[in-house]
Amino acid sequence: MTDGKVAVITGATSGIGRAVAIGLSKAGYGVAILGRREAELEETAKLSQAVYSGTCDVADPAAVHRYFTDVRGKLGRVDLLFNNAGRFASQASFGDTDIATWQNMVDVNLNGAFYVAREAFRIMRDQSPQGGRIINNGSISAYVPRPGAAAYTATKHAITGLTKAISLDGRAYNIACGQIDIGNTATDMTARMTTGSLQANGTMEPEPTFDVQHVVDAILYMAGLPLEANVQFMTVMATTMPYIGRG
Repeated sequence: MTDGKVAVITGATSGIGRAVAIGLSKAGYGVAILGRREAELEETAKLSQAVYSGTCDVADPAAVHRYFTDVRGKLGRVDLLFNNAGRFASQASFGDTDIATWQNMVDVNLNGAFYVAREAFRIMRDQSPQGGRIINNGSISAYVPRPGAAAYTATKHAITGLTKAISLDGRAYNIACGQIDIGNTATDMTARMTTGSLQANGTMEPEPTFDVQHVVDAILYMAGLPLEANVQFMTVMATTMPYIGRG
């Protein structure tokens, strides 16, 4: 039972974010969603029966603050955050990585995750009853890089540090923080992997994917724990994808 708990999902316009919004709603959460693309966000709102929806660019700290202020004003509290919004970049060897690409990856994947988690943390700290849970979407790239993905890899490694810091600082306020690291979920963003992805040896090889419902199930498990228990890190991936032994 969720007892009317409120869950915020970022990057809810498609893929993992949309699927998790729908899954949490079916589990009884009041779902608040955000994303940059208005039409796609409206579709997710319908599918998930969201109780609140607002367009928001997580790379804009003022916009993030306004969004969470509105959520608290309309819904009263935040019990769960799935800090999911992120962006990929085109492959480029490290020496050819464009400065603008690097800055964009940091702005969205790292700064955006910080802005969102900070606002949720403050609400969870100050609400009554106190506390809540933050689940950061990391990646298997938080552990092992893909070739030509320095910017993405660096931001996802940084998410691991952010997760640990939130987890530690949250202890005083009954805030639990964990991270889910997802590999090759079958979404529009990973469709190209079934035809070929660059491997460490320079070859192009197709990679297996797995159904996004397994990610939803994992999030539901993490979210369903009492706050005195926490999944600090969980990796969910296609069993035979080239992650173990990558490189």
